[in-house]
Amino acid sequence: QVQLVESGGGLVQAGGSLRLSCAASGRTFSNYVMGWFRQAPGKEREFVAAISRIVLSTYYADSVKGRFTISRENAKSTVYLQMDSLKPEDTAVYYCAAGRVASPSPPAYDYWGQGTQVTVSS
Repeated sequence: QVQLVESGGGLVQAGGSLRLSCAASGRTFSNYVMGWFRQAPGKEREFVAAISRIVLSTYYADSVKGRFTISRENAKSTVYLQMDSLKPEDTAVYYCAAGRVASPSPPAYDYWGQGTQVTVSS
């Protein structure tokens, strides 16, 4: 089992920045690909970004490319999502997830956090 706890969400004005963190515990963190997803009210959960285990390859949704940066510190069992130039359409609950394969598909991930709310005002 892997337990994931997100933090860092909040209310920010359009154009602002937030940094989300996701702390993992349980099994070896470096064994897992880590991903960030988000879900807005009435919408399906969508892929935001993912980072591989060791080589640290990164993958982004087109909607956040150039604005968001995913990173991880295996020694701290933590993954981050730096969000810059935020837009109102980025408003959602953000979830981190752990899986075996870097994929934009939620079913590819085995463990999920409880989510953290991000609200971007116009």
